[in-house]
Amino acid sequence: MEISSGLSPRVISVTSNEDKNDDPNRQKFDLESTDMVSQTVHQFLTLNALEILRETVRILRYNSIGFMTIAALLICPVSAVVLSNVLVYQPFVTRLSIRLLLVAKTSGLPLKPFIKQSCHKFSDVVISAVMCFPLYVTLLLLSKAAIVYSVDCTYSRKKFDSHKFYVIMTKIWKRVVVTYLWVCVVIAGCLTLFIVLLISVSSAFSIMGFPPDLILYPAMIVGMIFSIILANAIIICNIAIVISVLEDDSGPQALLKSSSLIKGQTQVGLLIFLGSTIGMAIVQGLFEHRVKTISYGDGSSRLWEGPLLVILYSFVILIDSMMSTVFYFSCKSYRMETSSEESQPVLEALTISSALAEVQ
Repeated sequence: MEISSGLSPRVISVTSNEDKNDDPNRQKFDLESTDMVSQTVHQFLTLNALEILRETVRILRYNSIGFMTIAALLICPVSAVVLSNVLVYQPFVTRLSIRLLLVAKTSGLPLKPFIKQSCHKFSDVVISAVMCFPLYVTLLLLSKAAIVYSVDCTYSRKKFDSHKFYVIMTKIWKRVVVTYLWVCVVIAGCLTLFIVLLISVSSAFSIMGFPPDLILYPAMIVGMIFSIILANAIIICNIAIVISVLEDDSGPQALLKSSSLIKGQTQVGLLIFLGSTIGMAIVQGLFEHRVKTISYGDGSSRLWEGPLLVILYSFVILIDSMMSTVFYFSCKSYRMETSSEESQPVLEALTISSALAEVQ
């Protein structure tokens, strides 16, 4: 019996007699998956974000305890720190915001409330990313690797083995970290390019004699174009992290392979990114309004609203990582069908080699 055939390149060849055991959870998942097999096969070439979300929900239901454990132990601490900004030193944010405002004024942009808020928000995001980097490169990155491994185990019809996961992480952790560092370089490069391009365009219109209010419009166009470029870059980076866990590629090779892998399905990735970004923004806004700012009552609701919003934020991150992994399997399956390629999973090869080393 196959699990969502057409979505995973590994499911097509996974048929084992051990899968016929009397595990009620597995049988329930198999029955649900079988109902979707014919529909998925016929709609595979037009796979959309909604189908990936449904696949993600099925995987979450199949191993809910494992994924919730990952969220509680690895993602929730990071979410609590990010939402509360406890590591962010506000004077640094103020200084960076003032410098950005000076640059905006020099380039000819009007210092309207929108520009001031954008500079302050950008400064807050940058300082937060720098201060929280140790958490990102440890707990959050480990959670992403655990999620990828759990999804891979689900498609392989295997249970999550913490010892096996530890053995695998000792083998691949270096390349996962290297890939994440390259991801940070790519994102930082995109942001730097955006600032340089925005200043150049604004300065060019200012030299030509356009008033500041009119200069704002081409700057907004540059911002919209950049948002699309940044979204594509983040999608490529997310898939590159998955590739670094599941395949023997890291760094620039993983990024190049990711960009090649998602060709033809960029719109699906953009919808996934848009949904996750909106979800995170909503939770962040609620935390800012309901927890950080006491806009009603005596603020006693912080005791339960704060932890609840942290859990919601962690759940959004969990779903986003799961959908990125399912999206990888979808793209990989499509490429393997079109090229008729077959490959042995790297994670299984690492586990086998480690087992042989222990025996020897």
